[in-house]
Amino acid sequence: MEALRERIVREGRGIGGGVLKVDSFLNHQIDVAFVEEMGQALADRFKGACVTKILTVESSGIPIACAAAKALGYLPVVFAKKAAPNTMIEGVYSTDVKSFTKETVSTIRVSRQFLGSEDRVLIIDDFLAYGESAMGLVRLAKNAGAHVCGIGVAVEKKFQGGGDRLREAGYSVESLAVIRSISDDNIEFEDVLVTKEGEKE
Repeated sequence: MEALRERIVREGRGIGGGVLKVDSFLNHQIDVAFVEEMGQALADRFKGACVTKILTVESSGIPIACAAAKALGYLPVVFAKKAAPNTMIEGVYSTDVKSFTKETVSTIRVSRQFLGSEDRVLIIDDFLAYGESAMGLVRLAKNAGAHVCGIGVAVEKKFQGGGDRLREAGYSVESLAVIRSISDDNIEFEDVLVTKEGEKE
């Protein structure tokens, strides 16, 4: 998605350790119109998969998941919670997920009420790095007996290997922008190098 690449180059920033900061339109402030474009682009890639439900994890994946759900006909969106609220009184599916960015391990959980064997699940997230979040969502879906139709993400950081790991496991993974490497001044996408000055090589 060329428009996403351009936004990443114009507004994104590498902050060390392979971390890409895109707070101006995705991870803190949300450009709703642009997120809807991303959701439509992901929906287009999975429109033949007979998806019945979108699954994501709080919190940055929720806007894109909702946009994709709208584009697929207003499907329900279920997001895995990282904290157990006192309102979650029914049984849950849960699994542990490691965050390399935050250097923590979180337990994510979904109510059994909202995920079942009849569901055909599309997993949506903002970033795909090492694949820990996506694999955690896959485990939740499998625990519920649901079928995973695919995994769609806005940005895949290919150099961290999560996308390859998921594809090797047999999952269909679609990414709107695939990044080979990140430095302070350059972002190398899968098929083009773009500098902060906007030059393409």
